[in-house]
Amino acid sequence: MSGDAREDLRGPADVIRLSAIRRRIAKHMRASKAAAAHTLMAIEVDYSAVDAARASGRSAGLKLSYLPFVARSLAATVEDFPRLNASVEERELHVYTRLNLGIAVDLDFEGLIVPVIRGAADMDLLQLSSAIEDLSGRAKAGKLDVNEVAGGTFTITNAGGYGTLFTGAIINHPQVAILSTDGVLPKPVAIAREGGGYDVAVRPIGVLALTWDHRAFDGAYTAAALQRLKHQLESRDWTAELEAAQSLRARLEDQKRA
Repeated sequence: MSGDAREDLRGPADVIRLSAIRRRIAKHMRASKAAAAHTLMAIEVDYSAVDAARASGRSAGLKLSYLPFVARSLAATVEDFPRLNASVEERELHVYTRLNLGIAVDLDFEGLIVPVIRGAADMDLLQLSSAIEDLSGRAKAGKLDVNEVAGGTFTITNAGGYGTLFTGAIINHPQVAILSTDGVLPKPVAIAREGGGYDVAVRPIGVLALTWDHRAFDGAYTAAALQRLKHQLESRDWTAELEAAQSLRARLEDQKRA
């Protein structure tokens, strides 16, 4: 049987020419998989404290997603685990002192782009939320400057709006790690009692999955970093942080009007 005959058995097909952006993504992803020793590790997070802050924000007219909380927690985690914020260059690991955080943005299923929040560790919750919203909106509208998609040192990709469980993302080479934030859904969890035993409660639970380059660090480093990230999200007083950010924004606006 000829090759053409075998091909015909698959039936008719619509032929879609790969766009320029699809070809660029394919080339970049193939290069990343070829160069980096991809490894995946994930952890569950209880978002109760985050949800309490988001509810407080809604009462003040703010609409906050989970992303600025994850970004803020990541920045704190990188302080103690700086190798997350690095690139492999030949035989050297370049560990960056500034967190330039890339946020993967979907372009209506026709590709993606990764605008960069420079100096993300120096921003509070409201600043991160505004930066994410601004860059995402301009990315979708095709209004980003070329410099706004360059110089990233770590990337977050977010499919959580679709209720995904966890994502094994491909590293945005030459970075050494990428974090996926997936769906946050109510789930029954075991809560330890002080005197022993457990109770069952329904909590907002989501999975954070970190794909990392095994050339840069090992599993123990990754596990400890994920545990620290989990602790940040679950234990920080997010409501107090949000109130402080709101107060600072109000003072700055008052100064502008004065």
